[in-house]
Amino acid sequence: MVEVRVRFWTDEIADGGRGMILPKHIWDTGVVDIARNKSHGIVPGNPVPFNSIAELPSKLEKLFIEQGIKVHLNRRARKYIVDD
Repeated sequence: MVEVRVRFWTDEIADGGRGMILPKHIWDTGVVDIARNKSHGIVPGNPVPFNSIAELPSKLEKLFIEQGIKVHLNRRARKYIVDD
């Protein structure tokens, strides 16, 4: 299994100054990174930042390309995606 981690920033949301958090509240920005996996030859690089949750698919794609990971489509996806 290949593990990808998505981390969201939580700083400066709460009133009360720097370092204060508001439990269960996040910004829609953060970073994605990949866990080390010797079996797959994955060595983590720099985390890939994102500026909106909407950017996550493209940032995951960037991470996979940087690592040389090939994504295979499952049956459900093959029904509507054309691979020319």
